[in-house]
Amino acid sequence: RVLEVGPGTGAVTAQVVRRLREGDHLDLVELNEEFVRHLHGRFDLDPAFAVVKPRCRVLHQGIEELAAEEPYDVVISGLPLNNFSVAAVEQILTVLQRLVRPGGVLSFFEYIAIRRARAVVSTRHERERLQGISQALARVLVPYEVRRDYVWPNLPPACVHHLRWPRK
Repeated sequence: RVLEVGPGTGAVTAQVVRRLREGDHLDLVELNEEFVRHLHGRFDLDPAFAVVKPRCRVLHQGIEELAAEEPYDVVISGLPLNNFSVAAVEQILTVLQRLVRPGGVLSFFEYIAIRRARAVVSTRHERERLQGISQALARVLVPYEVRRDYVWPNLPPACVHHLRWPRK
């Protein structure tokens, strides 16, 4: 069971659907109605998407509303965490952690040094918000990050964090 949160137009989704194995299921949770329509179109028109369509769902809702029947083996988040309040980031991280089965993997990306760069040109209030986001992320990265990949050719360069919560 794979969950992608905030797939947008499906750039990462395209890589995920190509790697789905027989018996895998993919849920996509997207809040933006225009992106939801676009994703449905990709499942109808793109041959790589169409072949896995029977095992995929596009859910037009917020991640907080997702009531998973069972936890996911892999959760991929494309949510722009730097754009949210500290409280929203903490809530999102809590929900994502709940949705990943023990021993499963949560992967999310962020642009390298964006918070630091934005802080240089921001108001005090904005700097405090960005620092709060860094602290919220550190609370999950420090104990649970198992790998970090860098995507230097991306503009701006990105870092992909992979977290694994211990088995119970």
